[in-house]
Amino acid sequence: MKQSLIGRTKEKEELLDLFYSERPEFVVLYGRRRVGKTFLVNSLFENDLAFRVTAVLNEDTHEQLRTFALALTKYGREEEQVPADWITAFERLRVLLEKSNRKRKVVFIDELPWFDTKDSYFISALEHFWNGWASTRDDIMLIACGSATSWIVKKLFRSRGGLHNRVTRRILLQQFTLSECRQYAELEGLPSDEISLLEIYMTFGGIPYYLRLLNKNQGLAQNISRLCFSPDGELRDEFDNLYASLFKNATRHLLVVEALGKKKSGLTREEIKEATKLPEGGGLSEVLDELQLSGFIRKYSPFSKKKKGALYQLVDHFTLFHLAFIAGSPDHDRNFWMKKQETQSYKTWRGYAFEQVCLAHVESIQKAIGVSGVITQVASWKSEKSSPGTQVDLLINRNDRVISLCEMKFSDSELALTKKQSEELRKRRNVFIEETGTTRAVHIVLVTPIGLSRNTYYDTVQAVITLRDLLKD
Repeated sequence: MKQSLIGRTKEKEELLDLFYSERPEFVVLYGRRRVGKTFLVNSLFENDLAFRVTAVLNEDTHEQLRTFALALTKYGREEEQVPADWITAFERLRVLLEKSNRKRKVVFIDELPWFDTKDSYFISALEHFWNGWASTRDDIMLIACGSATSWIVKKLFRSRGGLHNRVTRRILLQQFTLSECRQYAELEGLPSDEISLLEIYMTFGGIPYYLRLLNKNQGLAQNISRLCFSPDGELRDEFDNLYASLFKNATRHLLVVEALGKKKSGLTREEIKEATKLPEGGGLSEVLDELQLSGFIRKYSPFSKKKKGALYQLVDHFTLFHLAFIAGSPDHDRNFWMKKQETQSYKTWRGYAFEQVCLAHVESIQKAIGVSGVITQVASWKSEKSSPGTQVDLLINRNDRVISLCEMKFSDSELALTKKQSEELRKRRNVFIEETGTTRAVHIVLVTPIGLSRNTYYDTVQAVITLRDLLKD
């Protein structure tokens, strides 16, 4: 049974508009590995493909050309010897397409960066194919797809050669939102209550491939044990495979990721340099750029700080889970995960993972507090004077002269603020006002899964955002 296409409303509309544009289109669909790029294209254009080919990871030029030749044969070209080079391969593709009687000829090249092997001149051949022929044809729609986002940005978007400004549409495919995960869970018969969905998201993020591995007949703890902690679990080695498939030399990327994993509030560029011991000429800026483009880290500026004060933070849910639990875990203890859930490290991870879910749904938070139509600045803030260590991980500076300080607290039941927590929230607000000198109204916004019980300290906060708000479309 063919799986239904969940969500992706905006991307579907874009791709279908391009299909019916009656102009030559060079479309680049990119995003993190396992996010569903191939599935999206196949779901929309399975019956309209004039040619489809997928590159093979870590193979040499001859093997990539052989793969291309086999795809040509599949779509009707008579069997020939493997083309000697990429110019010949694309020339054979041109001949195949010219013989096609399809009104709109969709050419889908999946994992395109993997075709660009050393000294293969693949990019030059692609330039020749597009500039010399395809771009002159109103019936051609070329879809290039890939997970190596940094390669795509450098070689296609920022090209200074023949492909400069040749891409007609860029589509970045993001992970599922919580709302889309709920749609998927309901369709597949997985637990779809709010807390179960949140715990799935905190562990795997909104990555469709990971969600497809969940067994509806098992509880979440059983699924995690099977997938992540069994010797033959499908995600046991996912971390290493993930980074190795995206970056040609992933050693530096892993050093940065591991450093950020130890400092949840984020690090500056200089702090990352110190933590990783990467030399000045070690390409740190390039590594940070590539990790950010691939969606593993985020870069944000602290409130009232200039660009040089920017912080980098690890935001990929599965990477965070791997670093917290899978890395170094025994492969012979089948009860490892069950026992881990009784530890303080598990509780600490849940608190931080929930914060990352909230940061991935800032637009939903803005809608819930009624500022979706107001220009805002999203930032963080950390005290550097009167109260070192006092910080706000999510601050929404609104053009209606209100600043929302968002406090994110995980709880699997209704949260009841204690006297100590109330005092801490008020102190954080007062320190923020004093140090920044702001004259704007400063509101405390609490984000917690189930809600806030009405006790003596309920009025400490001006707004409460729940998981139900984050689940709204």
